[in-house]
Amino acid sequence: MQAVGGAALTTQEPIQDRAEPASEPVAEPVPGSRTRAWSVFGLVAVAIVGIDLAVKQWTTSTIAHGDPVKLFGGLIYVIYTRNSGAAFSMLRDHTWIFPIIALGVVAWLFWMIRGTVSVAWAVALGLVLGGAAGNLGDRLFRAPGPFQGHVVDMFSFLDDHAGHFPVFNIADSALTVGVALAILLEFMGRRRDGTRAKRES
Repeated sequence: MQAVGGAALTTQEPIQDRAEPASEPVAEPVPGSRTRAWSVFGLVAVAIVGIDLAVKQWTTSTIAHGDPVKLFGGLIYVIYTRNSGAAFSMLRDHTWIFPIIALGVVAWLFWMIRGTVSVAWAVALGLVLGGAAGNLGDRLFRAPGPFQGHVVDMFSFLDDHAGHFPVFNIADSALTVGVALAILLEFMGRRRDGTRAKRES
């Protein structure tokens, strides 16, 4: 404040407008715990392996010695086939490579679950683990021998001789659903550590 001609004159520095910072993604915690995630992960994996093994055993003991079973009006046929390769029987002369890949996937999944809190992610990883372990069991313990075993497949779309789609099993289905769920969670911004990407308003 300055005195001018006996009058008080107040001076004030101009106030500059400050631009609001642009909104950035922030992490919003969601409920969860590592213990619960581990439990869900293990239960899902064990359930898939159990169901897969039971269906393979039934197929081997029943369908292998009988006629295909038609389900849902012919949408799916239950048949018996042994696959030494991947889908469409690819790499069937290199069976040994599949158990090695499966063992790597199993190790990677256990590394992934260490920091996982999200139950949804635990389900996705459990499905993948169950699928990988189910087919790994065939590779290790079925004929013709360890690391050379042929996977038992049984579901065929639309016909009884796999003319429209590769024959698959429960383990294959679990793998597919688990990977699809993981991709969906990524697109939704759901993170394994129990946080969700969100923009500030």
